[in-house]
Amino acid sequence: MATSASSKLNKAVKQQYMDLPQGDKVQAMYIWIDGTGEGIRCKTRTLDSEPKTIEDLPEWNFDGSSTYQSEGSNSDMYLIPAAMFRDPFRKDPNKLVLCEVLKYNRKPAETNLRRTCKKVMSMVENSHPWFGMEQEYTLLGTDGHPFGWPSNGFPGPQGPYYCGVGADKAYGRDIVESHYRACLYAGIQICGTNAEVMPAQWEFQVGPCEGINMGDHLWIARFILHRVCEDFGVVVSFDPKPISGNWNGAGCHTNFSTKEMRDDGGLKVIEEAIERLGKRHRYHIRAYDPKGGLDNARRLTGHHETSNIDEFSAGVANRGASIRIPRSVGQDKKGYFEDRRPSANCDPYIVTEALVRTCLLKEEGEEPTDYSK
Repeated sequence: MATSASSKLNKAVKQQYMDLPQGDKVQAMYIWIDGTGEGIRCKTRTLDSEPKTIEDLPEWNFDGSSTYQSEGSNSDMYLIPAAMFRDPFRKDPNKLVLCEVLKYNRKPAETNLRRTCKKVMSMVENSHPWFGMEQEYTLLGTDGHPFGWPSNGFPGPQGPYYCGVGADKAYGRDIVESHYRACLYAGIQICGTNAEVMPAQWEFQVGPCEGINMGDHLWIARFILHRVCEDFGVVVSFDPKPISGNWNGAGCHTNFSTKEMRDDGGLKVIEEAIERLGKRHRYHIRAYDPKGGLDNARRLTGHHETSNIDEFSAGVANRGASIRIPRSVGQDKKGYFEDRRPSANCDPYIVTEALVRTCLLKEEGEEPTDYSK
């Protein structure tokens, strides 16, 4: 299997440098989403002291013409620190800094979906919206071939791999364990992980997170996964259907609840929310992948534990429905529901925002309401 050349460098040699004291200086890695809406970029600056709050971090800039975000004639873009985490690669006191991107005129870049999400979340903060997102992903060699698959063929059919154990069932657990521990160190609200249905496919779960924190934590968890895979010389793919044919795709199932749903009698509120979602199916499909539904069309076929992209459905414990109500929620008459439509490469900011707009702000129609006026 093809792995990157850098992964074969002597890590013991690197470690002797990483063990050197760094004095009072701190390395802050600024992280942002590029113009594709999926790619993650990063660069590091030295700070004179350890930042304690986001306000301690300076704004920065970068060349947007090299990240699909601006023209070369007017390429400077602003990095605005938005959320800060411990750095599991350089360790304390160093930081990972998630940033919003602003254009030269200080307006949000097209793929800066955080700004609007934060505004919408502030409008419903008394409802305490909680989210949990189940991030599926696929491990690939640098040649794009799934990790651990035979070089000239396919592994055995799906069946033994989901939550499997053993060298012939679990492909790449070292990466999964490393990512899990790195997320815990960073302060990510990671709550679990498991092998998925297709071999070389895994899932980690983040949540419960309230409001804007959901998007912040998931994006940094994705960044950490990319970095861990880099160390191992392999690639992580969030493509919703990385292998065509009779193989499961990759989603990002999103669990959602409000205080009212979690309180006694909340099932009625859940059912009302699902009814509103059913009337706005096309709007949500457009919001649930970066290509307005085109990526998800390869995944949401009505097969392989998915609903059909053109139809809305809901049911208790039904993994082939658009919206699944867990069996325990049906019994307790309160809790949360799971939206199974978001793709693995979705932007969590627009997914969580769309749920709030439809379920709490009770928007209708094909387009989101503009609250900036």
